Amino acid sequence: MDESKHLLKLQCSVMNYDWGIQGCDSNVARLFSLNSRSQIDLHKPYAEFWMGTHDSGPSFLHHSSQSLTLKSWVSQNPHVLGDNVLHKWGSDLPFLFKVLSVGKALSIQAHPDKELARTLHKLHPDLYKDENHKPEMTLAMTQFEALCGFITLKELKAVLHTVPEVSELIGAENANLVLQTSDEDSEEELKSVLKAVFTLLMSADKDRITDAVNTLKCRLHKESEMRQLTDKEQLVLQLEKQYPADVGVIAAFFLNLVKLNPGEALFLGPNEPHAYLSGECVECMATSDNVVRAGLTPKHIDVQSLCSMLTYNQGSPEILRGAPLNPYVNRYIPPFEEFEMDRCVLPEGETVVFPAIPGPSIFLVTVGEGTMDTTGSPKEQVVTEGDVLFAAANTEISVTSSASKLHLYRTGINSRFYQLS
Repeated sequence: MDESKHLLKLQCSVMNYDWGIQGCDSNVARLFSLNSRSQIDLHKPYAEFWMGTHDSGPSFLHHSSQSLTLKSWVSQNPHVLGDNVLHKWGSDLPFLFKVLSVGKALSIQAHPDKELARTLHKLHPDLYKDENHKPEMTLAMTQFEALCGFITLKELKAVLHTVPEVSELIGAENANLVLQTSDEDSEEELKSVLKAVFTLLMSADKDRITDAVNTLKCRLHKESEMRQLTDKEQLVLQLEKQYPADVGVIAAFFLNLVKLNPGEALFLGPNEPHAYLSGECVECMATSDNVVRAGLTPKHIDVQSLCSMLTYNQGSPEILRGAPLNPYVNRYIPPFEEFEMDRCVLPEGETVVFPAIPGPSIFLVTVGEGTMDTTGSPKEQVVTEGDVLFAAANTEISVTSSASKLHLYRTGINSRFYQLS
C-alpha cells in the first residue's frame, strides 16, 4: 500500500518555555495532550506545539512502531513533496508550523536573513543552530498582542517629550538629534538616527537601566492616580513585573503595539524587531530556529548583532485578514515562498474540498470533529481536535464536519511559488 496517497497522522513535539501558559489554560497543552494521548502537567508552562521536520522538535508518524520521524520518512519518500519543491528545497519541508500559547512576553528579537544566518551559524553554532532565514507569520486564535517594528518619527518625538527616562538613557544631545530630524530628511538619514539612538538605549549600562526602569515605574504609578494611562504605559508596567530592570521595558516605547483579533495575521520579515506579548496563535515560518535576542529574556542576548541587523523601517505593520477561497476557508499569503496558511471554519454537517496542489501540506484540527477523505483512499479518516495530518503533493482532500463545527488550519508552500516555478 502506498502510504503517500493517504493522510498520515503525526505525533508532534511540545516546548515548555517559561513564557508559556500554565497547564490546562494553555491551548498548546490541550492540543499536545490530545495529539500524544498524554497527561497535562498542571504546574508546567506549555509554550509551543511544533509540527514539521525541524530537528529541535520533530514530528513522528503516529502508527510507526519504530518511532519514524516525518523528516526521515519524507527523505525516504521524496516524491511526496512534488518535483518543484524537491528541486528547490531538497527532500525536506521548507516550513515549520506551530501553535503558541503566550502567557508572558517573549524576548525583543529579530530573525536573521539568509546571509546573516550563515555567518552567525558559522561563528556561534551553539547559539544559532542552522543556516536558514526565518520569516514568519502569526495568525491569532484568540486576542493576541505583539510589539512589532519601529514607530514613526512623529511618534518617537512624542515619546521623547513624554517619557523623560528615554531621553535620560540616550542623553540630551541624542534626544535633540531625533527632535531636529524631519520627515523631509532622506530615508537613510532617518534610519541612521533611529539606529544610533536605539543602539545607545540597548547598550546602556546595567545600573543606569535599572535606575531608569525604577524611575519610570514610580512615575507611572503616581500618574495613574491622576489620569488614565495609555495602552503603551500600561503594557510597560506589565513588562516590568515580568522582567524587572530589563532594557526591554523601555525599548517597548520604540516599537508599535499591535492587537490582533482571531482570524487576523501579522507577517514578520527578516531583521524586523518584535516581541509577542500575550494570547494564542498558529504560526508558520521557514524551517529555522534562529533568534537574535536583546531584551525581555533571561536567555543569551546579543545586542550588537540585533542592533546592527535591523532594517529600521518605521510605521505600523500591515494586518492581514486573509482572502476567502470559499465560504469556509480564508488564505493568508506572505511575501515569502516557503509558506502560506489557510484557516477553515466548517459549520456542522458541511463539506469543503482542498484541491490537489503540487506540494505537501500539514493540517491541524483545533476544534470539533469530522472526516477527511482523499481521492483513491479506501476509507475516509475520522479526525478530531489535536489531530495533525501530513498530505502529500497532488492529493485532493475533502473535509466534512460531523455533529459540531470543525476548525482546522492548513499550512503549505506559498501557492505563488507554483505559479512562478
